[in-house]
Amino acid sequence: MNWVLLLLAGILEIGWAVGLKYAEGFTRFWPSVGTVVAMIASLALLGLAVRGLPLGTAYAVWTGVGIVGTAILGMVVLGEPANGLRIACIALIVGGIVGLKVLH
Repeated sequence: MNWVLLLLAGILEIGWAVGLKYAEGFTRFWPSVGTVVAMIASLALLGLAVRGLPLGTAYAVWTGVGIVGTAILGMVVLGEPANGLRIACIALIVGGIVGLKVLH
């Protein structure tokens, strides 16, 4: 269950990271509200997950999921560059996340 909470926390981290773009420096009300709600929920779920997972592993996986998801959404939704080297770097992060899960 802790891994499920951690995955949900990572997904919400993606949500708030992308939300920052749409909130435009917290000048747009509803995108700002959504971003802050996602931030709070993400941290709350991370806090619950670390009750049963090592802190270093949980934090690394949480940020890794956020990094990978945000980078992919940036490329797909926001038109950011999607070259081979960038995708290879994302694959390295995914490898690290999988490694941390397997070694736990």
